[in-house]
Amino acid sequence: MKLAADLDAYLEHLRSERQLSAHTLSAYRRDLDKLRAFAQDEQLADWQALDSARLRRLIAHLHQQGLSSRSLARLLSACRGLYQYLGREGLCRHDPAAGLSTPKGQRRLPRALDADRAQQLFATAAEDDFLARRDQAILELLYSSGLRLSELVGLDLLQLDLDEGLVRVSGKGNRERIVPIGRPARAALRAWLAVRQGLASEPALFINRHGRRLSARSVQLRVRQAGIRELGEHLHPHMLRHSFASHLLESSQDLRAVQELLGHADIRTTQVYTHLDFQHLAKVYDSAHPRARQRKDPDKS
Repeated sequence: MKLAADLDAYLEHLRSERQLSAHTLSAYRRDLDKLRAFAQDEQLADWQALDSARLRRLIAHLHQQGLSSRSLARLLSACRGLYQYLGREGLCRHDPAAGLSTPKGQRRLPRALDADRAQQLFATAAEDDFLARRDQAILELLYSSGLRLSELVGLDLLQLDLDEGLVRVSGKGNRERIVPIGRPARAALRAWLAVRQGLASEPALFINRHGRRLSARSVQLRVRQAGIRELGEHLHPHMLRHSFASHLLESSQDLRAVQELLGHADIRTTQVYTHLDFQHLAKVYDSAHPRARQRKDPDKS
């Protein structure tokens, strides 16, 4: 069928010409398969027959089914990319997604540990063995420097400068940044390096017992286990990144600095932490201001 053939050609273009990863291609295919299935249900002969009214109806239907605004925005983005390709190939003369926007959804704030819970996580001294020293260094570095999981597992020894207290990170889009490392994290990393010495067969900073680079899945599992053991709750690496950002913003009020440390290309991504900061300030206000809470009227009690 022509719809499927054009879609396959576009995905091959993304793979061979734009060299997108297999994970990203899979996400594109899932989104565009929704679009193709809808076009087939509408009995459209080709992509040219899909207009804005039909596409708007699809978006409304998916929204009613519970698809998030973020997922709908991704679908529209995939649709625009497809139609740009079809236009260059002379297969279509319009873009049905032009001018369309997704329904506004409730913005979910990232979960973060409060400062006391973060300190509780690190209160127990690590035992002097391979796993304990490695896991302590991972937890400390995630919270101290706000690294993404992918950045942490991709670290090599040469990216670390413990004398200066810095780590050079290759983030999203291969953008490099230099991030400070706090004193407790430096101490944990030195203790880990002393255990790691002579065991690795590659330059990875964090390795497994076989000397191979530690996988993202392994880090997620070890962080989760530490959360259950020390806090009695599930913990994931991104929560430590969120905690790093929110605690730094609470203390400094410097949004631009937090943006640089997190490696966000757009400050609007960082602004979500201003909501977390406001929540903190609101709690302080409620607990401290004498007029913050409405007192009971004795005549109504």
